[in-house]
Amino acid sequence: MTAHLIVSLSGLSDDVPASLDAAADFAARLDARGVPLSQLVRPRGPAGVPSPDSRLVRWLHGRREIGDAIVLHGYDHHRSPAATRRLRGRRAEFATLPRHEAGLRLIAARRALTEFSLRTDVFVPPRWLASHGTVEALREQGFRVLADENGIRFLRLPAAEGLRSRVLTFRAAAGERDPAVGEVWRCRVLVAEVARTTRRGGLVRINVRAKDLRRPPRRDAVLAAVDTALAEGAVPETYRMHARPARVA
Repeated sequence: MTAHLIVSLSGLSDDVPASLDAAADFAARLDARGVPLSQLVRPRGPAGVPSPDSRLVRWLHGRREIGDAIVLHGYDHHRSPAATRRLRGRRAEFATLPRHEAGLRLIAARRALTEFSLRTDVFVPPRWLASHGTVEALREQGFRVLADENGIRFLRLPAAEGLRSRVLTFRAAAGERDPAVGEVWRCRVLVAEVARTTRRGGLVRINVRAKDLRRPPRRDAVLAAVDTALAEGAVPETYRMHARPARVA
């Protein structure tokens, strides 16, 4: 079976110019390998909604023109600490929202993207967690694809339609005591997991955060994982899929 590869990038912000420089370098390395990016875009950052002519928005337009996918990634991840404690503790933005509230936030997010001329019908929730109410709101608003931590759902098809595939990220292990050892371990696990999944003809999903790119071992591990997947014959994709993989590991 043919394996498929999706690489996504999240956490970019005009508030941290160096993150965009690192992202541009990373994107260029993927371009050389023929691998497009799924750009996970949050319309509102710590400093508010960026201007339509900001460096980040211009860069996203350029990336879309050469094949990257624009993916809505929530609306505002930076609630005040007081509001966070009052509403949902430290949970992700769309993890527990009821349908109505999720719908309102999706409307605000789409309005902001429209101002940037960056429309999309693909959604990835912050921390890859979406409540049942969020799924209902996405369907009501005509979204086509939802990608969460366990797979991809095709929202315009019956509820059971989807692909199971765990997203691979650089998450700290519970109880980790030695950060240096943990860093080496996470990089090795990423490459090994990608190799295992591609050899089984599955769907590989790698998410890279902007802050990961500031750590050369993590950036290099992702590139090594991408090279491994390509060497095994994986087909590069984005979340705006035209065809679904026939089988997922």
